[in-house]
Amino acid sequence: MLLQAAFIQDQSTAFIDVEGNTLTYKELSDFSKVFFKQINKRTLIFIFSENTFGSVAGYIATLESKIVPLLLHAGTEKSLRDALIAQYQPEYFWLPESMATEFKYDVVFSALGYVLLKSDIQPPILHDDLSLLLPTSGSTGSPKLVRHSYQNIEANAQNVGKVFDICTKDRALAVLPMYYTMGLSVITSYLYGGATILLFNGSLTDAGFWKFLKEQKTTILTGVPYSFEILSKLRFTRMDLPDLKIISQGGGKLSANLFNDFADYAERTGKKFIATYGQTEGTARMAYLPPEFAQTKIGSIGKAIPNGKLYLIDDNGNEISEANVPGEMVYSGPNVTLGYAYTSDDLQKGDERQQVLPTGDIAVKDQDGFFYIVGRISRFLKLYGIRIGLDEVEQLIFKEFGVENICTGTDEKMKIYVTDEAILTEVASFVIQKTGLYHQSFEVLFIPTIPRNDVGKIIYNFD
Repeated sequence: MLLQAAFIQDQSTAFIDVEGNTLTYKELSDFSKVFFKQINKRTLIFIFSENTFGSVAGYIATLESKIVPLLLHAGTEKSLRDALIAQYQPEYFWLPESMATEFKYDVVFSALGYVLLKSDIQPPILHDDLSLLLPTSGSTGSPKLVRHSYQNIEANAQNVGKVFDICTKDRALAVLPMYYTMGLSVITSYLYGGATILLFNGSLTDAGFWKFLKEQKTTILTGVPYSFEILSKLRFTRMDLPDLKIISQGGGKLSANLFNDFADYAERTGKKFIATYGQTEGTARMAYLPPEFAQTKIGSIGKAIPNGKLYLIDDNGNEISEANVPGEMVYSGPNVTLGYAYTSDDLQKGDERQQVLPTGDIAVKDQDGFFYIVGRISRFLKLYGIRIGLDEVEQLIFKEFGVENICTGTDEKMKIYVTDEAILTEVASFVIQKTGLYHQSFEVLFIPTIPRNDVGKIIYNFD
């Protein structure tokens, strides 16, 4: 499926790790056959993933063999891991050798630093179209999973291939974790296109990262907003990286300043800066901003990817045709996933979405047809009868004070957390002035750092 017929007998390199080891397309194909012989049927398997050969080879082997994997972070906390096992009943586990002693099951196969364990659990019934399970929003341990079909994965790989013009000469750096939808999209899309993927099992701040990026002649680097914050602090835009052709951003909204900085850098150095938008429920990418508009449409997610469609609807479900009128953004296309799973019984369900996905994002479309995200439906409160967008308040505070902040709360009270204790009173006065809220309807609190998960997304339910 991911291993195209044109490549499976090819000795060209599919993966390179940080130590310079290689894995060819033929070796991946051969491994997939050996892997399937150990299981020899369609069943459910949990893969505790890393950006390593064993992890990616196991993932590819399951898809090629029609075995259904749930991809989880190898560092998933034990109680969360146990809850998922109890909820979904996997028959097999594919995990790093170092984790084997944490399970009571025997090793039935080992390769590439990973081991296969067979449980004594009776596996659930699986729908024929079900190909992959991912946690929602890259989280670890949530019982809510996204159900992907084989069509979803292939459509995503094809569409991303068109957006980035993927070819066999590309060398894509995979630094985002593979259990995270954007990280997995990089691996599957470039593998589908016959390119070489550079696996880095660490962070951008690791000492070996820049050496690996430069020595392996990386042609495309993909990050989320938090990645770009780190890159900015490391003065990335001053570096000489002649092999790098594309810088791609996804995983959330980038600040206007960072967006502008990287768009300018790309223009100045002859590279392309391509902002993308997506969700796990849409098999990662659903929209992109063509690089020629990076400097004139700052902050835009652009337009729908090939074979997809974006549109806005009002509160009554009617499509909005006028420019600059906010509404919920809806995406339709073959990469829209089957639906959610909450228990093992849900794994026998078919397509509940019929290729239509209300995103939950509030957006506007400008006169040229470019979309801009302005908030989330769930990120609104109604305080004393006044509808308040939490994302909007965050942006107002950041613009005024230049300080990181997050807004949470309920319809009884909004909580504003800022990372500068000296300006709490000033922020409170500013919010009253800008929103017209009563001071009793919110409180401003100090927080040393903004809580984030391991892919840099803000954790809002920390309190």
